[in-house]
Amino acid sequence: MGRVGQPALRGCDDIARADFPECPAGVPALLCGLLDPVAAREAERVLWIVLMDSPFSMGPALPAALPFLLRLAADPAVPVRAGLIDFLLVVAELSHPVDGSGEQAIRFLGSDRDHPERALCRGVFAEHADLVRGLLDDRTLPDGLIPPDERTSLLTVATP
Repeated sequence: MGRVGQPALRGCDDIARADFPECPAGVPALLCGLLDPVAAREAERVLWIVLMDSPFSMGPALPAALPFLLRLAADPAVPVRAGLIDFLLVVAELSHPVDGSGEQAIRFLGSDRDHPERALCRGVFAEHADLVRGLLDDRTLPDGLIPPDERTSLLTVATP
């Protein structure tokens, strides 16, 4: 299934031109690839690489892709839905502000001033809080996919 007729990807072609000039041009194609049962696993793997600067650092393009990831994760027909939810849990955890008094956290994760993507992602989660709550209430998801502490983390970043 392509982008045409897929509401989760409406506006996807515009993300590279939006307020995120550093967003790689291939992100829309990777997002579309998440819908293809044959290509989905590889698209998901490459998307993680493209959107994350490191395992503990979000890339500057992530806020632009996050609305699409949330909408895709909400769709039970997406072949890599569980993987997308795992990715969203990581993004939620990394979106929390880093406490200025926690010198070790700043050394490990960097300051919020140096990582504006944290606040931008929190804004996206809050803007799409209905999707977040829908994921947390979705009875089609396997039990234990979203552990209690990660549920709390997700709800916290989705609450303005």
